[in-house]
Amino acid sequence: MNMKATLAAISLMSALSFGASAATLITNDQAGDLQSVGTITASGVTGAPSDIRQALSDKADKQGAKAYRVIEAYENGNWHATAEIYK
Repeated sequence: MNMKATLAAISLMSALSFGASAATLITNDQAGDLQSVGTITASGVTGAPSDIRQALSDKADKQGAKAYRVIEAYENGNWHATAEIYK
């Protein structure tokens, strides 16, 4: 799956949230008004795009972030993604 398709899948799955999470997946445009506080990664995640989204959201929550933006994602037997986090 190419990067655009992967990001689209993760974005789509964010609209169908399967669990409550405080950190919200945002777009590039939405990130423009927020302050970046670093990056997080999640790797070795098996399952659907929603599983990597949940892993990123959980890590963002632990860092005290209110939002995150996926900047890299791929699936090669299992999921890996990097996200920028925002307060």
